[in-house]
Amino acid sequence: MTEPIISVSGLRGIVGESLTPDVASRYVTAFAGTLPAGSIVVTRDGRASGPVLAKAVASSLAAVGRNVLDAGIAATPTLGVLVREHRAAGGVQISASHNPPKYNGLKLFSSEGRVIPAAPGKKVLEAYRAGTISPPVQIQPGKLETLGDTTSKHLSLLLAIVRPEAIRARKFRVLLDSNRGAGSLLGAKFLESLGCEVVLIGSEPDGQFEHLPEPTAENLQTVTRKVIAARADVGFCQDPDADRLAIIDEAGRYIGEEYTVSICAGHVLGQAKGPVVTNCATSRMTQDLAEKHGVPFFRSPVGEANVVDEMLLRKAVFGGEGSGGPIDPRVGLVRDSFVGMALVLDTMAARGMKISELAAELPRYEIRKSTVAVPPGKLAAVLAAVEARFPDAAADRRDGLRLDWRDRWLIVRGSNTEPIVRAIAEAPTADAAEELCCAAAEVVAKI
Repeated sequence: MTEPIISVSGLRGIVGESLTPDVASRYVTAFAGTLPAGSIVVTRDGRASGPVLAKAVASSLAAVGRNVLDAGIAATPTLGVLVREHRAAGGVQISASHNPPKYNGLKLFSSEGRVIPAAPGKKVLEAYRAGTISPPVQIQPGKLETLGDTTSKHLSLLLAIVRPEAIRARKFRVLLDSNRGAGSLLGAKFLESLGCEVVLIGSEPDGQFEHLPEPTAENLQTVTRKVIAARADVGFCQDPDADRLAIIDEAGRYIGEEYTVSICAGHVLGQAKGPVVTNCATSRMTQDLAEKHGVPFFRSPVGEANVVDEMLLRKAVFGGEGSGGPIDPRVGLVRDSFVGMALVLDTMAARGMKISELAAELPRYEIRKSTVAVPPGKLAAVLAAVEARFPDAAADRRDGLRLDWRDRWLIVRGSNTEPIVRAIAEAPTADAAEELCCAAAEVVAKI
């Protein structure tokens, strides 16, 4: 890999290969040229490569006259709060999210405290590739200010969406696995403020992950055993920049990331009616809950920026992505693992139920995923052929191809970086979901 992988809202790459201090410098300089006047907040997760990249980012922004607010190690959703709190022009989070340690990346935030959407992201990318520096290097560089208290505002916003006294009365025992990422800094403080007895693992934010960083069932097998050993009421597992949350129940069973968004959505809708948004690859569970509560449900293309765009358009009360990223606009327009913890504990306290019981109430679906190689230039033909194979389904072409039936769906999307398509299917049973993926693969193989 010689080039970083660039999306509408940021980039990521292998440190020392596709991502170097020079790449980071050129990218954030291009970003600064698209922003209105004002300071820029810079944060990072705990990865070992973070300090070097942070220094390059801060010095480059200062060189073009931007004042930099250095918040050090912080969760990605906390960056969104800090941008709004300090009325900054934008923000940069240095993180590769759930990618392995050799990766790092840059995530760009607008003045609204959200990941930048597609149109501004395109301008950044064009300026980066053109190598233009606007404004030019300044004779009087910007100032660097280190922020002291970086979590209090986020903490207060979280406490405002729950009933703290009801949670404190339950005295929950919570295991928090931050996996040596940024999540422990606010996570432990927040849980303790709710009267929880906290068992904290992976608390040192140094990026020396104790297990693979993506919070999947396979990667959390050691954590499930620790939940049992700790006799915890619930286990919360964050990814390194703490915008995603997976849940383990009191019996040590991995509930997962899809359930995070659905449990939270159900709780929010029990308090306030309004539209709900998820992306087109998120479980149908949340749609079912919206229908149960009689509120509008909308889908967006995959990607946090797309979900937020749709939430703003629809004036949604809640949104998220099935990768464990709930978005509550009362706190911020960012996927937020702390929002997930807050709403889960609040509903456990309000209803007097175990987390396993809350999960058992949800509609049951099974998701299966597969990848199939596709010859270059054949993606359009693949999508047309898959759509023709299933004439009884409702087709949606906003993001690849999504096919919907009453109780199942299939989405086929091309990769931005590889000559493959990814097929994701959900159905009431694993076999039915697998059949949809296999049928799509058979169609692709004939192209």
